[in-house]
Amino acid sequence: MANHRFSSVSEEEPCCNISKKTQICLCVFFGLLIAVIIAVPVGILMRRPPPKQWKGEGTTAHLSEILLGRCYTYTQVVRPELGHKDCQKIGKAFTKAFLMKDPCGSTEQDYQLLMELTDEAVPCDKTLFWSKSSELVHDYTRVRRDMFTLEDTLLGYMADGLKWCGDPGSSEMNYHSCPDWREDCSNNPFSVFWNTVSKRFAEDACGVVHVVLNGSISNTFDERSTFGRVEVFNLHPEKVNRLEAWVMHDIGSVHSDSCSSSSVNDLKQILKRRNITFSCQNNYRERDTVREGTQAGRVGEGEAGFPLSREPDARLDPRTLGS
Repeated sequence: MANHRFSSVSEEEPCCNISKKTQICLCVFFGLLIAVIIAVPVGILMRRPPPKQWKGEGTTAHLSEILLGRCYTYTQVVRPELGHKDCQKIGKAFTKAFLMKDPCGSTEQDYQLLMELTDEAVPCDKTLFWSKSSELVHDYTRVRRDMFTLEDTLLGYMADGLKWCGDPGSSEMNYHSCPDWREDCSNNPFSVFWNTVSKRFAEDACGVVHVVLNGSISNTFDERSTFGRVEVFNLHPEKVNRLEAWVMHDIGSVHSDSCSSSSVNDLKQILKRRNITFSCQNNYRERDTVREGTQAGRVGEGEAGFPLSREPDARLDPRTLGS
């Protein structure tokens, strides 16, 4: 047998022929690389300006959860015939409409997907508009469940009383402040939403439609209100036979306006030009039981006993803040 000699490999000998100097340089390089990877996004975040301070109150706390819960309540309990609606998609479409966008640059198009997902038919002769009479009219529809205000439809039910906005530099909602429609901008997410859904509500109306007006204040029909700016002009004459106004007065208050007032006549003339028949009743009797039971002790709340559900100042309204 040939005489072979084997030599042991020293355990201290490196597997790769890399000098200690090179190893130190590589460690420094990778350390700097990691530092840069961490520092760049942190620096970007630190340089991002804080959300602008607006004059209005911020997004309602737990907005997403409230919207989802109301959607399920409406589609499963209030109107189970709409149980096929996908509340998860509806909730996401709602927040997508304003997140990471300029809160003073909202458009009707932002809410297009949401509108498509929440399409809902209101029976003819059952549409009920209102202006500066929110609490009374909603007390009425709680008794007359076959009548529908905007807030008795899915989107109105979900959004009533809530506020929301985002910021272009963040994927989060702005809980600190949102644009006020008077002092900041009118094309904010909240105002544009209500104008958009009010427009559709009016466009879908058919047969005889009704509006509840507050006769306990001057200027009963206000052309600056959502009803006066949006809803009246989006009624379709080929679908709407007649608009009947109910001018209601607060119990014990001075009757500032009636069906014969100049502001109500302005409404009549607008409808006449649009080929829609107009009729009017003072203190529609069917509503008296509801009015007496719900307004007792309420004089002094809001505007002449008719507080708004979404905003407290009925005088300045354009349901951009609720009238």
